Amino acid sequence: MSTEVTHYNRTLQIIHWLSAIVVIGMFAAGIWMVDLSYYSTWYQEAPHLHKSVGILLAALTMFRIVWKAVTLSPKIDGAAWEKVSAKLAHGFIYLDLIVLFVSGYLISTEDGRGIDVFNWFSVPGAGALFDGQSDLAGLIHVYAAWTLIGVAVLHALAALKHHFINKDNTLRKMIGASK
Repeated sequence: MSTEVTHYNRTLQIIHWLSAIVVIGMFAAGIWMVDLSYYSTWYQEAPHLHKSVGILLAALTMFRIVWKAVTLSPKIDGAAWEKVSAKLAHGFIYLDLIVLFVSGYLISTEDGRGIDVFNWFSVPGAGALFDGQSDLAGLIHVYAAWTLIGVAVLHALAALKHHFINKDNTLRKMIGASK
C-alpha cells in the first residue's frame, strides 16, 4: 500500500483557487480605484473594501503557509529544471504577497489610523515610520501587484503546458481530479 500523496488536500485546493480569484479581483479593483474621482460614490468605499479584503487575504495566506508546512504535498512533475522553477515560483509568489500586504499596510496606516476590516475589527495603525512612507510603499505596492499578476500568468501557463503537452497530473493535483 502506497502512502504517497497524489493530490493537494482539499483545504489547500480551496485556498489556492480562492486566493487566485481574490488576487485577480484585488488587482482589477486597484487599477479601477486609481481613476476614481473625488466625487465618485466609490471614492471612499472602494479603498475600504480593498483594505478589508487585503487584510483577510493576508490572514488566509499566513494560514496557507502554515498549513502547507504541516501537511503533505504531492511531488512536482517534470524535468529537474521544472521542479526547481516551480519551487522558486511558488516561493516568489508567497514573498510577493507578503510585500503586497506590508506595503498596503504602510500606505494605509501612515497617518496613524488603523484599518477597519468590514467594520468587524480594526488592525492598529503603525503611523509614519519613515519619510515619504505612503509614496514609497505605494510604488512598491504597484510594482509588486503587477509582478504578482505576471508570475501568476506564468504559473497558469506552466500548469496548462503540463496538462495539455506533458499530459501529467500537475493541474489535476490542484483540482482534485483523477487521470
